[in-house]
Amino acid sequence: MHAGGAGGRRSKPSAAREAAEPAEGTVNTTGRTRTAVVSKISERAVAKDAALVVLYGQDLGRRFELGRAETIVGRSSRCDVQVDQESVSRRHAKLSRSGGGIVVRDLESTNGTLVNDQAVTEYELRNGDLIKIGRTIFKFIAGGNIEQLYHEEIYRLTTVDGLTQAYNRRYFLEQLARELGRCQRYGRRLTLGLFDVDDFKAVNDSRGHLAGDQVLTQLAAAVRGKIRREDIFARLGGDEFALALPELSLSQGLMAGEKLRKVVAKQEFLGPTEALHLTISMGMLEYRGKAIDAASLLRQADTKLYEAKRLGKNRVCS
Repeated sequence: MHAGGAGGRRSKPSAAREAAEPAEGTVNTTGRTRTAVVSKISERAVAKDAALVVLYGQDLGRRFELGRAETIVGRSSRCDVQVDQESVSRRHAKLSRSGGGIVVRDLESTNGTLVNDQAVTEYELRNGDLIKIGRTIFKFIAGGNIEQLYHEEIYRLTTVDGLTQAYNRRYFLEQLARELGRCQRYGRRLTLGLFDVDDFKAVNDSRGHLAGDQVLTQLAAAVRGKIRREDIFARLGGDEFALALPELSLSQGLMAGEKLRKVVAKQEFLGPTEALHLTISMGMLEYRGKAIDAASLLRQADTKLYEAKRLGKNRVCS
């Protein structure tokens, strides 16, 4: 998977290495760690220069300064940070200064407050932590140059999907076009895969959109753990994802796609007390070197995905 900047590369972290360890003083009310991890803890927060940035949800990219002694987040219009969603309690969580840092406390909310995908009652925040309240994800930024941190996050939002941390559709199409150009110039191979979750609407309808978001986050983490560093993985929208596999023939791509299909089919989603088994359907094709734009190639992959659905789902078709 490419790095956050256009054209860059990065080492693909495993899900385990990405996992943010709870800070000292953390209380995990559920007693369990969810599969998906959306942030990596770095340096300790500094209360005088701290803010929340919306990574996913309404007001994407908006910054909320944490200059007060206490900041209340909730559904009520009286809250300092209003998140107007049914899944958010009227007074959901409180962020307060404490000994040079900032602590987030859940205010006995109905659906809980999550930090780095762990439910907490009280947690001292660190730079880079992600806080999920309802379906909204905030990133906590703190440090000596908060303006620079904020602008880095805004740039990152142009390339990365805030929920799953996979790349977004725009960035994927840009990178796919670049890879197609390389294939044309140097005669290289590339296989493209398009997949979605079978019967995902039933998950949202029966368990709610919070559960649906959690499934997508866990699915993306599982996929990232099984692909190569040079592969480009993106969420195109909803439950639809794409994979560009440079240097792989169709037969090699099909093997990779089948491996991912089996990984997903074996995984238990949501958690140990509410296990959910899901499957994916995938369409794959190999780029043959003809002049074609990235969007058109993606549409061709979509016809292969439709074929996988027509043949009964939970399969990879080419």
